[in-house]
Amino acid sequence: MDLTRPRFVLFGDSITEQSFRPGGWGAALANSYARKADIIVRGYGGYNTRWALFLLNHIFQLNCNDTPAVTTIFFGANDAVILGRTSEKQHVPVEEYKQNLRKIVHHLKECSPTMLVILITPPPVDEDGRNEYARSLYGDKARELPERTNEMTGIYASNCVELAQELSLPCVDMWSRMQETVGWQKKFLSDGLHLTPEGNDAVFKEVGRALKNAGLSPEALPSDFPHHSQIDGKLPGKAFEASEHTD
Repeated sequence: MDLTRPRFVLFGDSITEQSFRPGGWGAALANSYARKADIIVRGYGGYNTRWALFLLNHIFQLNCNDTPAVTTIFFGANDAVILGRTSEKQHVPVEEYKQNLRKIVHHLKECSPTMLVILITPPPVDEDGRNEYARSLYGDKARELPERTNEMTGIYASNCVELAQELSLPCVDMWSRMQETVGWQKKFLSDGLHLTPEGNDAVFKEVGRALKNAGLSPEALPSDFPHHSQIDGKLPGKAFEASEHTD
């Protein structure tokens, strides 16, 4: 299935799944790369890296000539759930988390050695925000302790950064980057975990910077087919001759 443009796949959990909502970072990428690249979302709410491994051969098939040019890997928010608390089935030990990320990267590179793989750390966690969100849903029946902590999530984020360094991959460290802003808890996070429009914009800008550093900014990529201003109304076919010769 050749649709002419290169494809950028966004692979991750709910923060990726929700990225095409209004104001989402995936939607912003699609807008920036209009007629330059197709942005494809493969986000799975609630998934951790252990479960993501089961998806690899379905989404990124080996021996396929139609591989993405870029893939972002954005997992860790669910892996970092704390044992003994709500949602503990999502927990993945940090050592396994790092190894699972390594397996995902190796699979992608086996699909295409030239694929640009960008690792993204989980964002920070606002524990008070998580508790407020739980109370808004369950009232007095809400759990007393947050299912995630910022400290624990930071350990997973640092392992993601370490792996990127080991494999010489670009890494977007959202856990650190967001906390550089005063009031990040409410500015970037809607429920202590998922992103506000400002949080989405922060991810968009950091991913965009990583793409630019790799020579894949929108300005660096050609548009598919001529701009309408280049098409002669009387002889429209002339504008398409060059593209036909390069196919």
